[in-house]
Amino acid sequence: MSVLEQTASQKAIELENKYGAHNYHPLPVVLNRGEGVHVWDVDGKKYYDFLSAYSAVNQGHCHPKIVDAMNEQAKTLTLTSRAFHNDMLGKYEKFACEFFNYDKLLPMNTGAEAVETALKICRKWAYEKKGIDENEAEIIVCENNFHGRTTTIISFSNDPVARKHFGPYTKGFIKIEYDNIEQLQQHLESNKNIAGFLVEPIQGEAGVFVPSEGYLKKAKALCEKHNVLFIADEVQTGIARTGRLLATCGDCSCPEKNCSGTPDVKADILILGKAMSGGAYPVSAVLANDNVMSVIKPGTHGSTFGGNPVAAAVAIAALSVVRDENLAENAERLGKIFRSELNKYIETSNIAKSVRGKGLLNAVLINDSEDSDTAWNICLKLRDNGLLAKPTHGNIIRFAPPLVMNEEQLRDCVSIIIKTLKEFE
Repeated sequence: MSVLEQTASQKAIELENKYGAHNYHPLPVVLNRGEGVHVWDVDGKKYYDFLSAYSAVNQGHCHPKIVDAMNEQAKTLTLTSRAFHNDMLGKYEKFACEFFNYDKLLPMNTGAEAVETALKICRKWAYEKKGIDENEAEIIVCENNFHGRTTTIISFSNDPVARKHFGPYTKGFIKIEYDNIEQLQQHLESNKNIAGFLVEPIQGEAGVFVPSEGYLKKAKALCEKHNVLFIADEVQTGIARTGRLLATCGDCSCPEKNCSGTPDVKADILILGKAMSGGAYPVSAVLANDNVMSVIKPGTHGSTFGGNPVAAAVAIAALSVVRDENLAENAERLGKIFRSELNKYIETSNIAKSVRGKGLLNAVLINDSEDSDTAWNICLKLRDNGLLAKPTHGNIIRFAPPLVMNEEQLRDCVSIIIKTLKEFE
């Protein structure tokens, strides 16, 4: 790389460091173009993207169907606010409700907004439908969760970096161990003020922790028994990432991966974001049936940009791509190949301890402590070798490519990953 080329990347990084708040620690690479499973940096180097903007770009970078829908809508009408109707919102709501098999959709913009929305709906339902005394409702959450970084959400996080010096914290949440059905049962049986159980079907940010088989199904059954809402945060795991349209479907026996029938686990409140737009535009949504969503009345919740015409057009296109290109099936098939090939290498590896995941949401556990920089250094070397990934929780590397990847590309990427890991043996 020439001195001139180095300067192009360094200048962009220096601008961010000088004028931007330092709330992220990005990998030192400056991207300016993307297409499908690839991205290019300002120096023209090509990479495989193995993060997919935390699963927002499931449909691949700059998918032409999604971009065209966004461009066409942007030429006619971009925003009306919800003070008026627009001709796209109803179409989007109908499309998405039929796509995921729910009665109603409440449109928002970001994942954290959608989680906050779900919490509000749950609490209002608790007071108006379940009969819990005002201000007494509690929601069970899981340790090591990641639902966003708003004040309410960090109140039930156990990440010290996310919490420190941001108190006082919001009350009304009970933390239990993830994948511990006995703890969930104990709280549900002993506390009549429980309104909901908020859970990630797979804990992505915590290191792609997949719960034991049957956990979600048992949790949903317990919630039904105790008249508690099962709230699934599928912002990262949803929309084909794990080999099913929704990760809450788990290993259900649906003949089609898009779960057009009734899955084994259907959330009472479903939270979606990220890939709802294929990464082209901020779109999130909360879906529920009428018995739950009916508590929302004019003035109880809102968003100036939520449900705007561009978001509606983009979301319809993005979900259509998932269906038409069979992305859930592709994720399931390629995920099995990815874990199988990595496991063959791990059998004799000193640096990689294990690989885990579902579909194309996977993680490799690096044989070092959480406070080491080994995983970070591996990601730097992966970058040098043409593949972008990022550590989480110190010694875990998450691997989540766009779901439009083909088998030849995946096997090329597996070769890059194994070659890179061998440099650290």
